[in-house]
Amino acid sequence: MAAIALCLLAVLALVLGFEMLMVMGLPSVLARFFYYPAMPDMVVAQKLLGGVNVSTLLAIPFFIFAAEIMAQGSIAARLMALVKRSIGHVTGGLGHTTVASCMAFGAVCGSAPATVAALGRLLHPEMVRAGYREKFSLGLIASSAECALLIPPSITLIVYGWLTGTSVAALFAGGLAVGVVLGLAFSAYVVFETRRSGAAAAPPSSRGERLEALRAGLLALGMPVLILGGIYSGTFTPTEAAAVSVLYALSIEMLVYRSMGLRKLVAVAESSAVTIAAVFILLAVGALLSYFITLARVPDMLGAFIAGQDIGWIGFLLIVNVVLLVAGMFIDPNSILLVMVPTLYPVALSLGIDPVHFGLVVCLNICIGMITPPFGLDLFVASSTLERPVETVIAGIWPFVAANIVVLAVISYVPAISLALPRLLSF
Repeated sequence: MAAIALCLLAVLALVLGFEMLMVMGLPSVLARFFYYPAMPDMVVAQKLLGGVNVSTLLAIPFFIFAAEIMAQGSIAARLMALVKRSIGHVTGGLGHTTVASCMAFGAVCGSAPATVAALGRLLHPEMVRAGYREKFSLGLIASSAECALLIPPSITLIVYGWLTGTSVAALFAGGLAVGVVLGLAFSAYVVFETRRSGAAAAPPSSRGERLEALRAGLLALGMPVLILGGIYSGTFTPTEAAAVSVLYALSIEMLVYRSMGLRKLVAVAESSAVTIAAVFILLAVGALLSYFITLARVPDMLGAFIAGQDIGWIGFLLIVNVVLLVAGMFIDPNSILLVMVPTLYPVALSLGIDPVHFGLVVCLNICIGMITPPFGLDLFVASSTLERPVETVIAGIWPFVAANIVVLAVISYVPAISLALPRLLSF
C-alpha cells in the first residue's frame, strides 16, 4: 500500500506542475506521517544530510565551478579554434568542429548546458555563414553538447556512482567509449547534411596557422589531459581531479590568459553557487525519497514482477529505455537518477546486468532527454543563448534524436562497448 501511495503522490505532483523538489519531497513527507508515524524526526534529518555528506559528491561543485570559469574565460574559445584549424577544411569540417569541440569542452566541464552556453555563440554564426541550414546548426550544437554527460568528467555519472556504489573511474572509462561512439554517429550525419546543403568547408589552414592555434590552445588542451590522465593513471581520484580542475582553470584564466579579473571571478562564483545549491537540494531530497522507496519495498516488488514475466535482461532494458525516454521529456536529469535508479538498479543486478553497462544505458537515456521536447533543458539553453525561437531548435533536433536512439539500441545490447575500456584499464 505504501509503495502505491508513494508512486501516486509523485505522479500527481508531477501532473499538477509542482517543482521537482516537491515532486520528490511531498511523497516522502506524507509517507513519514501516514505510514511510518513512529519514525523519529531525527531519521528524516539524518537521511537528508547523510544523502549529501558523501566525499564522492564533492566533485560536483568543483566541476561546476571549473566549467563556469572556462565558459566565462577563454579556454572554450581556444579549444574550439584549435579543433577548427585541425579539421575545419575537410568535408563537413565546421560540423565536425562543432561535435569535436563539444566533446573536448565536455571533457573539462562535464555539463551539457554549460557546453551549449560556452560554444553556441562561437559556432552557430560560422555554421550559418558556411551554408548550413539554421535549424540543422542549432540541432547539432544542442545535441553535441550532450556528449558532455558521457565524456568524463560527467556529473551525471558521478551521481549514478554515488547512488549505486559503482566505481566512478570505471564509469568514466565506459563513458569515454560511449561518448566517442555517439560523436561518430553525429559526424556521420554531418557528412550527409553537408553534401545535401552544399555547405562550404573552411579554407585549409597553413602549417603556421595550425601551430599558432596549438600554441594558443595548448594550455587549454592540457585540462582534459590532466583530468583524464590523472584519473586513469591512478594519480588522483575523480574528486581530487575536480579540485585540480578548478585550480588549473583559475591559474590559466587569471594568471596566463588574463581573461578574468577578481570582479568577474566573484560573479562566476555567485552563479556557480546557485547552480550547486539547486543540485544538492535535489540530491538531499532524492536521498530521502530513495529511503522511503526502499522501506516500501518497491525494488523488491518490481523485481518479483519482472521475474514473473520471464522477460530476461533484453526485455528489461527495453522497458527501461522506454520508461526513461518518456521520463526525460518531462523531468530533469538529476531527478530521473534519484527517482528511477534506486528502483531499477537492484532489478538490473538480479538479471546479471553489469553496473557500469547499466549506468551508461541510463546516462545515454538522460542525454536524449536533454534534447527531447517539451522540456529538454538543452533546447531552452540553446534558444536563450543564441536568441532563436525554441521551435526552431526543436525543428532541427529530430535527426539527432533518431541517431541517439540508434546508438542507444547498440549500447544497450552490445555491452562490450561500455565494458571494454574499464576492463582493459582493470577498473
